[in-house]
Amino acid sequence: MDSGIGLLPAAAAVRRLRPDADLVLSWDPDGMPWGPRTPEDITERAVAVAAAAAAHEPDVLIVACNTASVHSLPAMRARFEPDLPIIGTVPAIKPAAAGGGPVAIWATPATTGSAYQRGLIEEFAAGVAVTEVACPGLADAVHHADDAAIDAAIASAAARTPDDVTTLVLGCTNYELVAERIRAAVQRPGRPPLILHGTAGAVAAQALRRIGADSVPAAVADTTLTVLLSGREATLPDTALSYEEGRFLKAVSPVR
Repeated sequence: MDSGIGLLPAAAAVRRLRPDADLVLSWDPDGMPWGPRTPEDITERAVAVAAAAAAHEPDVLIVACNTASVHSLPAMRARFEPDLPIIGTVPAIKPAAAGGGPVAIWATPATTGSAYQRGLIEEFAAGVAVTEVACPGLADAVHHADDAAIDAAIASAAARTPDDVTTLVLGCTNYELVAERIRAAVQRPGRPPLILHGTAGAVAAQALRRIGADSVPAAVADTTLTVLLSGREATLPDTALSYEEGRFLKAVSPVR
């Protein structure tokens, strides 16, 4: 689940690890974007989107949304666990800081500066130069596949990113859909190749571990894809098919 189509990278990662897994994708176009909302409002919407997915009795629920994970994991775990394991998405600050930095963290306004993110920085990035970069409008632009708005939001964030950054944390799952556009905007001439850290692969692997399932990439794909838009069953919208991950999911999974 996610506020928007930022769940596509995690869903595609699960599909590559387990082609035989049925997938339920639940997001909230009626409430997008979540970033500017209050923590209480984010939690209310996140629980509702999770409940729509939970009604399909999945084995595990991936909260493929940094904003929801930052603000709503306790409420979701209280509501659904232990019957439904909840896997949150944490900005990849620990592996990014391990490289020594300097590090920039691009995230929504709701995540940037949050006590949760600051705690991760203090725990895993002590002694590393870390710059938090709020990216207003980027998640919403990606969700709507608005190329002009995506370029403008990326350019704005890149202008506020220090020139000496070696590592960039994509602190919103939507950003992984435009990772190469972000790389091109931040990469400085003459500097070493920029290292990007997303979360899709890690959360997909953790979801399988949590339920004791192995990775079986060669499994026969005979599966379904259920799409829930603010609780309503639907098909993958054209905006999702603007991205490689959305096209991949449609190609390998008939939408139920």
